[in-house]
Amino acid sequence: MDDYLRLLRPQQWIKNIFLFAGLIFSRQFHNFQSVLLSVFAFFIFSMLSSGGYVFNDIADYEEDRINPRKSKRPLAANRIKKDTAWIIAFILVIGALILASFVNKRFFYICAGYIIMMISYSLFVKHIVILDVLFVAVGYVLRAIAGAVAIKVEISSWLIVCTFLLALFIVASKRKVEIVLLGETATKQRKVLLQYSVELLNQMVVIATAACIVSYCIYTLAPETITKFHTKNLIFTIPFVVYGLFRYLFIAEKKSGGDMPAQTVISDIPLLISVFLWGFLCILILM
Repeated sequence: MDDYLRLLRPQQWIKNIFLFAGLIFSRQFHNFQSVLLSVFAFFIFSMLSSGGYVFNDIADYEEDRINPRKSKRPLAANRIKKDTAWIIAFILVIGALILASFVNKRFFYICAGYIIMMISYSLFVKHIVILDVLFVAVGYVLRAIAGAVAIKVEISSWLIVCTFLLALFIVASKRKVEIVLLGETATKQRKVLLQYSVELLNQMVVIATAACIVSYCIYTLAPETITKFHTKNLIFTIPFVVYGLFRYLFIAEKKSGGDMPAQTVISDIPLLISVFLWGFLCILILM
């Protein structure tokens, strides 16, 4: 049973927390029905993403077997058969799409688009330099949009931009640490890394970090934001965003944990506290 749970990668579900952005910034967190729908949407995306991860493990079977860390995964270690993995992936994806259809049509279309993107990424996009990073970043944006669509609220364009840039920052950091940690075997385990360099990824991380901070600052001070929420106090959440980004950079550089974004967030207490305080302060200000 433990192997089947590991196959689903539940630690990666933390990425689906982006679905709650629409709930928070539409001030619907006091609406029980909206909260319930957001939690349901989170559950659906967790099923969907797990199905995508299982498919990715099937596609990466040979590469994972030579990766020191990934070779311990249930499928790569032959503790779960490929045929069984196919059945699990099919049940998760189809089940998630059926549940998504009960939310609303737009949410269903986003879910369908998301899984198509994940499959495309696993089959060929992950081998295309730059596009592989952008695809993963867009996946985070789709989560944020899906959360807003599920409860039928608008999401700010600036918030979408911030989500995209944050995701770009995370993925670029991940690619950089993979090159550093895996050394000469990096290109064997992820072929696209052959086309990257530490210098290029450093530039991408710096640009994404700066753009993310500036975009979030503009969002908190934008006239449309102040008019919508009737407050300028979102500016006080900026230090938590800056600290969170810098803390993640610190982990990636000093602790070599940036190759595992989900585990990094879960295991690093200062980063967790920063994320929690940011969310708590946002809710407090928007109440």
